[in-house]
Amino acid sequence: MVYLVGAGAGDFGLLTLKAAELLKSADVVIYDRLADDAILNLCPNAEKIYVGKSAGSHTLKQSEINQLLVDTARKNKNVVRLKGGDPFVFGRGGEEAISLRENNLLFEIVPGVTSAIAVPAYAGIPVTHRGVATSFAVVTGHEDPNKPESSINWSKLATAVDTLIFLMGVGNLPQIVTKLIEHGRSPETPAALIRWGTKPSQEVFVTTLAKIPDVKIQPPAIFVVGEVVNLREQLKWFDAKILFGKKILVTRARAQASKLSSRLKNLGAEIFECPTIKIAPPSDEFATLDEAIKILPEFDWLIFTSANGVEKFFERLKVHGLDTRALGRCKVAAIGSATAEKLSGFGIVADIVPKNFVAESLADALKDFVVGKKVLIARAEIARDVLPDALKNFGADVTVAPAYKTVPETPAQIDFDSIDLVTFTSSSTVENFIAAHGVDVLKKIPSAAIGTITAGTLKKFGVEAKIIAEEFTIDGLVDAIEKFYRHDD
Repeated sequence: MVYLVGAGAGDFGLLTLKAAELLKSADVVIYDRLADDAILNLCPNAEKIYVGKSAGSHTLKQSEINQLLVDTARKNKNVVRLKGGDPFVFGRGGEEAISLRENNLLFEIVPGVTSAIAVPAYAGIPVTHRGVATSFAVVTGHEDPNKPESSINWSKLATAVDTLIFLMGVGNLPQIVTKLIEHGRSPETPAALIRWGTKPSQEVFVTTLAKIPDVKIQPPAIFVVGEVVNLREQLKWFDAKILFGKKILVTRARAQASKLSSRLKNLGAEIFECPTIKIAPPSDEFATLDEAIKILPEFDWLIFTSANGVEKFFERLKVHGLDTRALGRCKVAAIGSATAEKLSGFGIVADIVPKNFVAESLADALKDFVVGKKVLIARAEIARDVLPDALKNFGADVTVAPAYKTVPETPAQIDFDSIDLVTFTSSSTVENFIAAHGVDVLKKIPSAAIGTITAGTLKKFGVEAKIIAEEFTIDGLVDAIEKFYRHDD
């Protein structure tokens, strides 16, 4: 089976649920130049074949792409042909489907959100609007309007519909404008060029039809003509977001970056992931933790100082054929709301969560409950000893069991001159970032720290955090960043 799938207009969130499901189960993905390469992360195990085209550069001819689809499908492969936008809106999906049919191969069409509608919408320009526009047309701008055999009927198109949307028209913009005016469209008609629509790098240029050729931009861009363009000032929303245009570097471990990246993206930021750490098994290969699990019923308290500690502890519990019932009478404490939330996913409600999400506050909250008690702390291999030392001073019998360790990630190549803000979610992200990229970078770019401990680590290197979260969580960090930029505006 070959699935001809539309990848949408650019924003990863516009990919359809069906497209995502098919990508996850694909054996082979044959794809065009995509507006968001993150889509390919949905199919990590599939064979990926790039057949993209750009102006003046074609990886394969269309006939060769057709044959590739036929040859791949004949190998009993589950094939996804991934196309930008919608397969049937100037995507040549019809030609590919006919080729498959002629070779007695099954295919299915999965529509995508076309840029013809999505890009103007992200620019605050509706293609229709009551009392303003009741019709629209989508036109290829890639065809040369001057050639005698043009299939575009300019004499009728120019005034037949209220809104005109030209795709792939940047290179032919002067000719398109000339033809429209020549056949009756007013030179004063509002017009817009939208570059990288639906992406954080989106640019919108609004002027009149006659003046639009004076706008000098590079593809990809969509050209919109019509009175609806005047609605942009009332309806713009995407580029009105508080973080729109901001380029933010996320240094969190790759597997954990999604929540922070997602929240910042929702506020309009363009995210660059530069993970400085990754999670690995502790140096003792869980020996200490395994021994503690064997005598788990003997402990009075089980304490977690991170969501990672929770996840790795329960993974290890499962290795031993156990589940949450193994905790028995053991009470549980969590250093903060994120850790407590992770516990709740395993059906555990933390008995104690301090008001301030630092080791000192957790120790103080436990002070009256651990005297003469046996305490197990599942945490990172390298961490501050504030908590275990304090609990020992209170009279507790403390076992520290490393559940994981953080190790440096391979440094990413980043253009730091374009970055507006660097985020840090732990001291280890600070230390490993500086080890990989040096401290001078952070003296030129503002830093945001998840809390006072992380900010303190930055300060040890001579860097003052511009933003420090009041609540030491991902949500708290995002709120602090949003607050900073609102005040800055």
